[in-house]
Amino acid sequence: MKRSLLAAAVAATAAVAGGCGAAPEPAAAPAPAPATQAALAPPVIAPVGAPAPGIPALVGTPTDLTAPLQAGAGTADPPAGLLAQDIVVGTGPVAAPTDTVAVRYTGTLYADGTQFDSSWSEGDAPIQFPLDGVVPGFAQGIEGMQVGGRRVIVIPPALGYGSRTTGPIPGNSTLVFVVDLVALS
Repeated sequence: MKRSLLAAAVAATAAVAGGCGAAPEPAAAPAPAPATQAALAPPVIAPVGAPAPGIPALVGTPTDLTAPLQAGAGTADPPAGLLAQDIVVGTGPVAAPTDTVAVRYTGTLYADGTQFDSSWSEGDAPIQFPLDGVVPGFAQGIEGMQVGGRRVIVIPPALGYGSRTTGPIPGNSTLVFVVDLVALS
């Protein structure tokens, strides 16, 4: 499923770039959003430690990078801006906006903790995509992250899919991703 979702995201990027105007297929691997949504405030990166306000509790063993981890439901109003917190700080190179990343991730809805996508569903092999080919909140949440790290990213609708329903993601949803950055290219 993760490969098909990533393929849909890449296809959507190609369709937008090609100007064909075709509607993108549903994709949980964050597809590009309109440029007007990308110009919001930079992410708030909370320090390592107990979950910061706005970061849902995690289900699993947070520091075990060999196993999937997902966020539960948020317990307060979702944050208005992009919020991220390192669970494990990597020691490798730092992700830049123009990088292609290899990641493992799990995506859940902030409202109720429902998992809508996980690269782990087909094993522990990471998936690759360019950061400039995904929704702005996903890209901005990974930027500055070091290879070998794990980060929780809370993405408001304006930096995610906005008001449109995309596959299992209802419109106006705040998204939560737990991302392991495996490599850069």
